[in-house]
Amino acid sequence: MFIAGNWKMNGTVAEATALARALVDGLPANAPTTAVFPPAVHLAAVGEVLKGSPIFMGGQDCSGAEKGAHTGDISAAMLADIGARGVIIGHSERRTDHGETDAEIQQKVEAGLGAGLGVVLCVGETLAERESGAAQSVVREQLEGSLPKVFPGGSVVIAYEPVWAIGTGKVATVEDIASMHGMIRAWLGENQPELAQTFILYGGSVKPSNAAEIFALDEVGGALVGGASLKSDDFLGIIAAAMKP
Repeated sequence: MFIAGNWKMNGTVAEATALARALVDGLPANAPTTAVFPPAVHLAAVGEVLKGSPIFMGGQDCSGAEKGAHTGDISAAMLADIGARGVIIGHSERRTDHGETDAEIQQKVEAGLGAGLGVVLCVGETLAERESGAAQSVVREQLEGSLPKVFPGGSVVIAYEPVWAIGTGKVATVEDIASMHGMIRAWLGENQPELAQTFILYGGSVKPSNAAEIFALDEVGGALVGGASLKSDDFLGIIAAAMKP
């Protein structure tokens, strides 16, 4: 299992470091692989708190460019230099708020891998796409367009996040989750065999109260947690659910 917390655009440095400290202090022995993805301006401070702990840290996005005249952007190498070990790429909020295309996301995936970062690649459909019956075809297109055609090596985790379930309190049915994760696993086996056994995370209003049911599904290898990762008790509760047999 792999449990990742996406803190999005929230908090002050003081709040971020306090949350990180609560997670370090509360993380149970033999916890699954755990990561947090703070805002970029908090990475250095959070990294100091996490130093020596099993929790690793990542960035929420990176540029597809190595360096240069890209005001406001952050390169994958800069993330690695400040202590990040991973990066989230292709989150629906980036796709929607910034109009990121699959081609741009593919560049970012390649940049992250090239800098030695583990990549969490997000895919997922909108409510309209699900209701039209296009959910699986949309996700297949995102996988096809966002992953490198020739895999350069490194670590890529797939996070399936139905857009309509992110921050809404709605959760896909267990049947929907199992079906989509099964399709993703089959697609990877056929098209990206290097990633055939990678983690496939579910994201979309995961909470301590529903985590165990989700984690019990075939091909669910953990969660990319949004709002619940901002409360240490909730995030630790999700981690505990991932440890249940």
